[in-house]
Amino acid sequence: MNPPPSPPTPLPLPSKGEGSSFRYKRPESVLVVIYTTADEVLVLRRRQPPDFWQSVTGSLRWEETDPLDAARRELAEETGLDKALEVIACQVINRFPILPPWRPRYAPEVIENIEHVFRVCLPARQPITLNPAEHQDSAWLSRRAAAERVASYTNRAAILALPSITPP
Repeated sequence: MNPPPSPPTPLPLPSKGEGSSFRYKRPESVLVVIYTTADEVLVLRRRQPPDFWQSVTGSLRWEETDPLDAARRELAEETGLDKALEVIACQVINRFPILPPWRPRYAPEVIENIEHVFRVCLPARQPITLNPAEHQDSAWLSRRAAAERVASYTNRAAILALPSITPP
């Protein structure tokens, strides 16, 4: 078994004189896969680009120092689920190129994103309250169907790597 990856070096905050740098997103994000003990996975359909399905995702804010805090915040913002749910770090950190549709959100020299992977296991489906500015639909799917539906290869890998569910 391989040891967990070492965390990347934290990104520095823009200095006071670079206030305009805050207009760009931080190229460090979280991916939170929500699933049930019945082995169903929640997927969300983004408003843009069309038909882009994913788990909960979001960038760390410049002032956030712990990806777990960002994972809890995004969980609540995108699904309405309680921040107090147990959010488990999967000990996976991905680094990938930022795709063209999202490049304008980042500083011009930024080409890669760092993604911290988390999971939340629920005893059963829970009602989801979408953030209408970001998502327009949600679905609870089997693990296989969810992995096939999501657009991101890192999201697909995170879904397929979820722990096996042992029926009671």
